[in-house]
Amino acid sequence: MPPSTLFRQFVLKVHSRCDLACDHCYVFEHADQSWRGRPAEMAVATMERTAERIADHVRAHGLTRVSVVLHGGEPLLAGPRHLAALIAALRVPLRGARDGGVEVDLRMHTNGVLLDRRFCDLLREEGVKVGVSLDGDRAANDRHRLYRDGRSSYDKVVRAIDLLRGEYPDLYSGLLCTIDIANDPIAVYEALVAHEPPAIDFLWPHHTWDRPPPRTSPTAYADWLKAIADRWLDDGRPVPVRIFDSIISTTQGGPSLTESLGLEPSDLLVVEADGGYEQADSLKTAYDGAPDTGMDVFRHSIDDVARDAGIEARQGGLAALCGTCRECPVVATCGGGLYAHRYRGDDGSGFANPSVYCGDLLPLIGHVQDRITRHPHVLPPAVVRSVATGHGDRASIERLGMAQAIGRRAVIAAVGAATVGAAVPSPGWEMVKRLGAAHPDAYDWALAHPYVRAWAVERLRALDAPAEDDGLLATVACLTAARATVNVSLTVPVRDGTVYFPGIGRYEVPGRGETTVRVDAGALDVQGALPVEPVRHLTAGCFTVALDDLDPFRDCHDHPAAPRLDEAGFARWQSSFQEAWTLLEKEYAEYAPAIAGALTTIVPLEVPASGASVSSAARDAYGSVGIALPESPEMLCLLILHEFQHVKLGAVLDFTDLYDKSDDRLYHAPWRRDPRPLEGLLQGTYAHVAVADFWLRRTRSRDAAVAAEAVRHFGDWYPKTLTAVRTLQESGALTGLGEQFVATMLRTLESWNVPPQLAE
Repeated sequence: MPPSTLFRQFVLKVHSRCDLACDHCYVFEHADQSWRGRPAEMAVATMERTAERIADHVRAHGLTRVSVVLHGGEPLLAGPRHLAALIAALRVPLRGARDGGVEVDLRMHTNGVLLDRRFCDLLREEGVKVGVSLDGDRAANDRHRLYRDGRSSYDKVVRAIDLLRGEYPDLYSGLLCTIDIANDPIAVYEALVAHEPPAIDFLWPHHTWDRPPPRTSPTAYADWLKAIADRWLDDGRPVPVRIFDSIISTTQGGPSLTESLGLEPSDLLVVEADGGYEQADSLKTAYDGAPDTGMDVFRHSIDDVARDAGIEARQGGLAALCGTCRECPVVATCGGGLYAHRYRGDDGSGFANPSVYCGDLLPLIGHVQDRITRHPHVLPPAVVRSVATGHGDRASIERLGMAQAIGRRAVIAAVGAATVGAAVPSPGWEMVKRLGAAHPDAYDWALAHPYVRAWAVERLRALDAPAEDDGLLATVACLTAARATVNVSLTVPVRDGTVYFPGIGRYEVPGRGETTVRVDAGALDVQGALPVEPVRHLTAGCFTVALDDLDPFRDCHDHPAAPRLDEAGFARWQSSFQEAWTLLEKEYAEYAPAIAGALTTIVPLEVPASGASVSSAARDAYGSVGIALPESPEMLCLLILHEFQHVKLGAVLDFTDLYDKSDDRLYHAPWRRDPRPLEGLLQGTYAHVAVADFWLRRTRSRDAAVAAEAVRHFGDWYPKTLTAVRTLQESGALTGLGEQFVATMLRTLESWNVPPQLAE
């Protein structure tokens, strides 16, 4: 069974009646009235069979964690004795799963009015955490949550919460609040926070297009939640709030924490009091019988339910949404909203609609994203979408660069911290800390050379291995001082007879193991050194890029780095680069701003004996590519386009999750013989979007020979890239943001005006 059809959350209806008469209740007050034909409470035998089915499902699919929620109606109406018997019946089959290393998260959702020490003692003994429904302060709660005779439930609920807080804090899991825009949002927030909940869950009132929610404005629910979000963020996020935390998580490619958001397949299954399997309770708001599967625990396994058409309809991720949702900029976070809220029966469209709250979800998500992504290390979804097109605009690349700068500081700090207490401490680390704090812009400039980060990452991977100080921290300190025009003097190790300053050049220091570097008025003075051997630069128009054949840490590509080039070799590079960049700006202009904004360094690689074109982008060296100089400037243009794709995507993956990193499967890449891990396939596919684009544009050349060659290459790369995109989409391992990223790649490929004979 594919991963998208596994169930990890089970809601068990231990009692199907309620002691309150909340007028917004989806179980009793909405379209589905199946509760009327069900027994009031679940029998012990039903619970035993349910637990066996869950345990079988866990074992069959090697699940490591499942969540079981005791629900209703009102579960406490079962009474302490029967509830204890039900939990015991549940626990025995699941004990084997627990003994096998499976974590079973057992919870109860209750209105709280019956919760007392008898129940709490039982729930503590059984390890059951408790979530309580409360809609805010007294006025807010009494708007809906009343007894049938109109009495308030507020005092009893607050008493239950106080009992949990005071005597059973280990059971207290949080508060559930149904949104009502008639209530004051800040008063509701303050009332909930005053109860010190471990978490707050704001719930959308259940409505459909046939029965839309009451409104005071087109964005009334967004405005209500935005007011709370601002207060919550200004307060420093004092308590987890599931809807806001989900927006933040999915914005960076993480999982949603609520069923009402995100593109993850639904993994929730309901078991009613009579043992019937149902889909999520929220579907009761759509039409009578909407959640029913026609199956039960006595006759059907959970895998049988997974094949139900209604269940399968909720597993398709981005592809299963309507066209409006698929094109929405926040779809990776919204996910189309709660499935039930998409329903429209009057026109026969069923669930093929945006959420009835679509007008609220878009501004709410955008607002929270805007607040969060003001931090420079957080990538706004717009940046990720821009990169996904294949080009990436200049503004997006600038934002990637800001995030990378913060990442460089963090990794250097980790390396520096590791030198504290070392047998031979680095003389440069204290200077780096002092200068970096006082002159952050100069420090960022000194760290910007790509192989500084590559060095640091390699150091962190080998912290347990003894290593001599190679002087890089000291040279970074010297460069920071020079940039900031701060006068310093520092002892720097000499390695292999040289001292290299990242991006600047190499000094030969004969006969010394260390030397003194003085920085005076922005100039470097290396004691006992020969004149500097500088890093040279390639230029084309206004664009300049370092051709670094000196950095001792540059040899981290898939192919060997070339030694120092002689003048003739550098001249060949300069000539070819100038022609390649001219071609790129003319024929591939959409790519040029991003490349010019981020590509700082090219490392010349050794040309293989076969003469084949080779190139590489080192994952931890943002801003750099390695290339063996090809025979033609046109091929150099292609290699720059190709490798810079890897640079961009690697930078995105540093700060967002586009796929499940626990997925260890290997996938077929059409351009390789060996199967690839998911990131390798994603990287290769993204790079080959640019490769296919390169050859497509060459097919329009007036030179017949050039066009013929391009037709051959495009006819090879285009279908391979399309195949790889579809493999990614079918992997089931993309995050919501990853699904959107890959879908954008596919739209780019399909948007090209490809003659039919070339697309075959």
